[in-house]
Amino acid sequence: MTAPITGATVVTGATVAIVGAGASGAAVAWRLATAGVDVVCLERGDWLDQSKSPSLGHDWERALQTRFNANPNIRRGPADDPVVDDDTEIQPALFNGVGGGLLRWGAHFPRLRPSDFRVRSLDGVGEDWPLGYADLEPYYDLNDSIMGVAGLLGDPGNPPRHAERDPPLPLGPGGLRLVTGFERLGWHWWPSDAAILTRARPGRASCNNCGPCGVGCLRGARASVDNTYWPAAIAAGARLVTGVRVTRIATADRGRRAAVIVYREADGTERRLEADHVVLAANGMGTARLLLASPDRDHPDGLANGTGLVGRNLMHHPTAIVTGVFDERLDGHKGPFASALYCQEFYETDRSRGAVRGLQLQMLRGSGPVATALGGYMARLPWGRDHHAEFKRQFARSVTLTVTVEDLPEPDNRVTLDPGRRDVAGMPLARLAYRVGENSRRLLAFGIERAREALHAAGARDVVVNPLSRAAGFHFLGTARAGTDPAGSVVDAQGRAHGVGNLWIVDGSVFPTSGAVNPTPTIQAFALRAADAMLRTLKP
Repeated sequence: MTAPITGATVVTGATVAIVGAGASGAAVAWRLATAGVDVVCLERGDWLDQSKSPSLGHDWERALQTRFNANPNIRRGPADDPVVDDDTEIQPALFNGVGGGLLRWGAHFPRLRPSDFRVRSLDGVGEDWPLGYADLEPYYDLNDSIMGVAGLLGDPGNPPRHAERDPPLPLGPGGLRLVTGFERLGWHWWPSDAAILTRARPGRASCNNCGPCGVGCLRGARASVDNTYWPAAIAAGARLVTGVRVTRIATADRGRRAAVIVYREADGTERRLEADHVVLAANGMGTARLLLASPDRDHPDGLANGTGLVGRNLMHHPTAIVTGVFDERLDGHKGPFASALYCQEFYETDRSRGAVRGLQLQMLRGSGPVATALGGYMARLPWGRDHHAEFKRQFARSVTLTVTVEDLPEPDNRVTLDPGRRDVAGMPLARLAYRVGENSRRLLAFGIERAREALHAAGARDVVVNPLSRAAGFHFLGTARAGTDPAGSVVDAQGRAHGVGNLWIVDGSVFPTSGAVNPTPTIQAFALRAADAMLRTLKP
């Protein structure tokens, strides 16, 4: 692999410039570079050496709560900016670096269902996507083949997958317990698709179930774009500049063309990168922040924000955590923590629930010893003479179901700029305003009861409920949504901004609706499709 470029190297021009080296930016860089296009990507963070992951050290749980904490306000790494989060029910969870959020994800790898693209037509809420499942299907398959996916083909509840799968990850004792519960209730379940190898590839070993995955994967079994897309993209000629902060996008031709990316190096030196095309891949918060921070004469409210939609309609995936405690050891602290199995029995709309759209139940394995002692998914254990006895009753004996519900777009849920606070480069900080909507609350309540029912059917002696995980702000969706009507959307079906013909957005901000599953495969499929649209514009 070609040595990465650091911020100390001046890069003055490119055919395509990408902001963000995470899941979508890497996919676009690979697609374009392997087609011979001159590509430069600017990334705020740096490379993370996952071979030095603390996952096998005794302090892995401390690392999860400190230098690998998902919340940048707690982690406070050199590439992190504070996020103003005093007006949100769900706290931010994101990571800066080559790989972005994939550096500490669970690698659950589901796709949206066909109905997820037609929410307005089917249920009269949200907005329809300007494309359908069939448009993304070949890109889903391509992305699967590059990332490497373990799973079981043939799920009758989802469209068929065509890309080859490794054998699924083991369910483990806890997963087998859940299966008995689902089977007793007659609910459909299936082994999860997981972006984790169970058969070795060149340069990547297979998963050995060592866990925990949230602090990195020293074997390279868990896919992240630093070990999938980026090596191939760089080998094809893509240039990746790390350790730089993009502060604004400048335009030309009376605002019809994004012309220059303004960024600062670590020492504060300001640089300007000219590009024929600009691609934003900084996630639904970072992209909205950058657009809003790029006003000019032709875009006084921020670039591509003529309709005032940039930053609005923020969607997360509100999540409840329902944990069952069993009499026997389940050793749930071992192995990938979020990629064993799911139940989508309640995914589609049933208005008898008092809400539209649906939810997914997903298995999480149990907490480690420190998290168990401090509460983990449950209440803090009592200190004093009964502490050890209670610890033994709970440690390695729990399994969790998350209740993940579809979040509907609401204009008042949004990303804005904080008028009084700036980062070290002088850019206004992002401010979050978010409230869980009534429809989502009804889905959560319904899902909690179904999770409780499943755990009891599986034999749990105790069930503990966290009705809303405040730390689950992993998905920032909808803040620059795609659509056919420029009056009601920010980009078109290919991700090209309305009115700014060479500006493309390829991250989760383009989602008109959220579905009820993790968005990464859909984000990457959309990005690959957008890259092909770019290639068509670049042909002479």
